Amino acid sequence: MSRTLVVSVLAGNGTLGAFGLGSASEVFGYDNTRFGLPTFDYALVAEVPGPVRTDTGLTVLVEHGLDRLAVSDVVVVTARHDTDSACPPAVLAALRAVHARGGQLISHCSGAFVLAEAGLLDGRRAATHWRVADDLAARFPAVDVDPRVLYVDEGSIITGAGTAAGVDALLHWVRREYGPGAANALAREMVVPPHRDGGQAQYVDTPVARCEDDLLGDVLGWAQEHLAEDLTVEVLARRALMSPRSFARRFKDTTGTTPHAWLLARRLAAAETLLTDSDAPVEEVARLAGFGTAAGLREHFARRRGISPRAYRQAFRTRLGSGGAAAVQLDGHRAGAGGVRGHQAEVEAGMGQPA
Repeated sequence: MSRTLVVSVLAGNGTLGAFGLGSASEVFGYDNTRFGLPTFDYALVAEVPGPVRTDTGLTVLVEHGLDRLAVSDVVVVTARHDTDSACPPAVLAALRAVHARGGQLISHCSGAFVLAEAGLLDGRRAATHWRVADDLAARFPAVDVDPRVLYVDEGSIITGAGTAAGVDALLHWVRREYGPGAANALAREMVVPPHRDGGQAQYVDTPVARCEDDLLGDVLGWAQEHLAEDLTVEVLARRALMSPRSFARRFKDTTGTTPHAWLLARRLAAAETLLTDSDAPVEEVARLAGFGTAAGLREHFARRRGISPRAYRQAFRTRLGSGGAAAVQLDGHRAGAGGVRGHQAEVEAGMGQPA
């Protein structure tokens, strides 16, 4: 049995981001062991324990002081109400100590200001809400602030953008640490898309009519079911009854990413599901997910995931249950047997990573 992980949510300077607190509570505060997650020892932390006001005006009771951070495996830093005020030195020192001993830090929205003030984002890419991104970059020039993306994974530090992107960052952490099966199951429980790549744009400038979204959604749904085929922009545009140039432009305006990047993200997600939830050889996984050859899958997997397909399977292989036969199905073909049925990620416009 996995050991209990200590997770703390930090009320950094007397305020607490309510949405970030709620998101963290969904992931760490409930018993999610049925989804393949370990037991979490979850609590709130403040420099001075007691009532802490949230950024929405509600007050919560924080029972733990900064000493808890010394034993925390994961620390979530929620949004700050006042980014101009200095963070208490004791808080900054405690965060540096967490990072120095190998703990993991996850910031939500303007919580990135706390990590930047602690010097933990120097020389790193970071995300925050687009509205305060320029301020973060101006105040901390050593930080490579990307105002466009949903979240940035720098290994021991994950920074997420505003509001719902905090959910994406946390699900990304679950996916990275415990595999796609656990992340997809938790996403279903939370009724959110199972996987949005961090590189997706925070927002798109040009809204489109509902009928246009529906048409694009139909094309993407078809593409998701035919990943093994040669899906060029020309093929997708023809199905949408558009010219390739018009289709690519509308795709980018609607989703914030490119057709190529969207397809690559869907194929990587499909490969992950096949690797963890089926017994299909890597060569078959590559074919079913649309990479053609095992070499092609290994190249993209190493570049985007930093690990080989075989190592990923070994690390995140879903435990096979004893109940009836099951298989992952892509492109009309069954792959492997035993265990639980592989979950097909929902098709959501904009879930790809920009090229």
